[in-house]
Amino acid sequence: MVLLRMRAAGFDGAGASVGPLTLDVRAGERAALTFPTAAQASLAAKLAAGIVKATFGSVAVDDFDTRVQSAHCKRAAAFVGHDPLSPPHFDFERYVLYRAALWNVDPAHALATAQLAMERLEGVHEAFAYPLAAALISNPKLLVLDRPPAVYAQQIVDAAGPRAMLTTHGGARDAAAFDDAAVWDRTPA
Repeated sequence: MVLLRMRAAGFDGAGASVGPLTLDVRAGERAALTFPTAAQASLAAKLAAGIVKATFGSVAVDDFDTRVQSAHCKRAAAFVGHDPLSPPHFDFERYVLYRAALWNVDPAHALATAQLAMERLEGVHEAFAYPLAAALISNPKLLVLDRPPAVYAQQIVDAAGPRAMLTTHGGARDAAAFDDAAVWDRTPA
């Protein structure tokens, strides 16, 4: 089953652009994309998660078109941004409960799921671990990470478990840390 399907998809506007991107990510697969700039990597991750709508081509998450069925896409895909949390968000329980309320997830289930994820993320700085653990509480089918720290690749892969994962990166070395079998380089030749 294809969980992410991008067909000549991209975004062009507001001084930023990325694409065209064509790829499939199936259930249980991990894929990594590299880009020449951090802005393009970030934009591609947001495009794949349905946070930014394609201005050309198409993006489907779990067979839902991100342009017209964005709520369904956001239930199937969890996005973890590049920027770490700032210190006011470091109260783990409060942060998880906030995210649970956003996604209408039972608070007790959310806390248990996030705690299990944190165990798998042992050694990962909390500024990076909290957003990932919180993203997993809704049990997404697809996890999309914008430039995750390669130094934590194994812990992130362990926390993600068998779900599909797409990561974006600024270089092939970082991308290879997440999945060296499926790295697509978008750097111009």
